[in-house]
Amino acid sequence: MNVKSEPTPNPNAMKFTSQDGPLFEGRVICKQGDNPDHPLLKQLLELEGVDNLFGFQDFLTVNKTFDAQWDNLMPKIEEAFEQNQ
Repeated sequence: MNVKSEPTPNPNAMKFTSQDGPLFEGRVICKQGDNPDHPLLKQLLELEGVDNLFGFQDFLTVNKTFDAQWDNLMPKIEEAFEQNQ
């Protein structure tokens, strides 16, 4: 899945936009401890350091925990997108 990542004004959030069309039908909101049916959301929430997710159609915002580092999370997030094409 071809996604473009970009920072947001919130240093604990990163926005991922699909270049291949919609990721979801409508809006998604989930947080640590949720068990979503969508495989991408489920895989992302299983990553240590991911706090919550917000998405709408072709984008997904990943919010990390305060102590997590983007340098460690980004390769894992990108791998999740690749595995859920």
